Amino acid sequence: MARRGELPELVVRIDRLAAEGRAIASALDRVFFLEGVVPGDLVRAQVTKKKAKFMEGYVTELLQPSPLRLQPPCQHFALCGGCQWQMLPYTLQLQAKQEQVYTQLQHIGGIGLEKARPILGASPTLAYRNKLEYTFSPRGWVAGTLDKEAPLPPALGFHVPRKFDRVLNIEECLLQPPISNQIRNAIRTYALAHGLPFYDAKLQEGLLRNLMLRITTTGQIMVLLVVREACVEVERLLDYVAETFPQITSLLWTVNPKVNDTLYDLEIRLWRGMSYLVEQLGNLEFEIGAKSFYQTNSRQALTLYHAVRELVQLHGTETVYDLYTGTGTIALYLAHLAGHVVGVETVPEAIEDAKRNAARNRVENVDFVVGDVQDILSPTFVARYGRPDVLITDPPRAGMHPRVVAFLLELAPTRIVYVSCNPATQARDLGLLKEKYTIEAIQPVDMFPHTKHVENIVSLQLK
Repeated sequence: MARRGELPELVVRIDRLAAEGRAIASALDRVFFLEGVVPGDLVRAQVTKKKAKFMEGYVTELLQPSPLRLQPPCQHFALCGGCQWQMLPYTLQLQAKQEQVYTQLQHIGGIGLEKARPILGASPTLAYRNKLEYTFSPRGWVAGTLDKEAPLPPALGFHVPRKFDRVLNIEECLLQPPISNQIRNAIRTYALAHGLPFYDAKLQEGLLRNLMLRITTTGQIMVLLVVREACVEVERLLDYVAETFPQITSLLWTVNPKVNDTLYDLEIRLWRGMSYLVEQLGNLEFEIGAKSFYQTNSRQALTLYHAVRELVQLHGTETVYDLYTGTGTIALYLAHLAGHVVGVETVPEAIEDAKRNAARNRVENVDFVVGDVQDILSPTFVARYGRPDVLITDPPRAGMHPRVVAFLLELAPTRIVYVSCNPATQARDLGLLKEKYTIEAIQPVDMFPHTKHVENIVSLQLK
């Protein structure tokens, strides 16, 4: 028994799933939140936080697995930090995500669920990501290693959660087709065989820093190698990659001497092939460069946009605003159904991508504008581009700035379609918008199987 003031270790059985990837057990007359467990699991768990109505903790031992628990297909499960729900049947993943959306809309936004629809699941649930980013490190992470100074093998893989300078060596990631693993492993093998130093984030020294792989649904492949400096060893590595994998569509490299890993201020250099990939989205083609933002799950993005198209209810004459447009995928996807579409985005490079893709697809009824949404929306903006009949908003996880919500209430478009990657902040914003709007539809969409993340679309009609 724990002493007074100490937090106990408990044996509990998991009752059900909760929001944000957690699950719930009951103990000491409280709700007990845990991660990495399945309903029905019997576990030993250490309490880390104890409040009047709830506790939090972590599992120290799985005593009896639930009949629902699956064997995760990935050899790196529970180590790399991704795909946290591979041990959970996909049907239960969808139920948990749907419940998360519904609960947050109710509790945070005071939104009724009369118009709620079942979640749209993804297919496939593996090999769905079009972009993966890997990190080189001279000291890879080995599970169970306690000695921080012990010699560890160099690694090319993913950052270990909460350890910025430690990288888990990845042999097989199931989030992209097999060719992705073949390219990454070949680069690592070549680098080790030729003594190319991996970048040390603490000491800020070493040659090889990052590797990005993009693969489109049409099978085009982009490889971007990020190095600390240009040298003949890098050129030889690039030649090796080009010769070993002639199917690569775009082989790129860049020099990054900075402390941070951002690409936006770096010159991307072409080594072999094209400088971009072409992705198909419905009847549209999108050029995707190394710096381009594009929906990570290309196939499920089409499902998402189908749902948006249905809910937006365009008839061919409307003026549409697309806020936080990114590279303009939604705006361009809907343009043929509208009279005029205006896309607004903060990132200049994204707007350049959007304009280029509008030209590629001969879409002429779209304007793309660079600027922070909270600053650019104004009576002057409306006077220039027209008052919107319909407004689509797809903000980042933080949701919309209060100034944006206030302006939308003043602007009062007939319909708003709110796409969100964070139902909690979406619920907060909807709680304000319901002053003038009624909820017409709630449509959750799973974009990232085996993770806790969920997208949600809400259609609002002016009262």
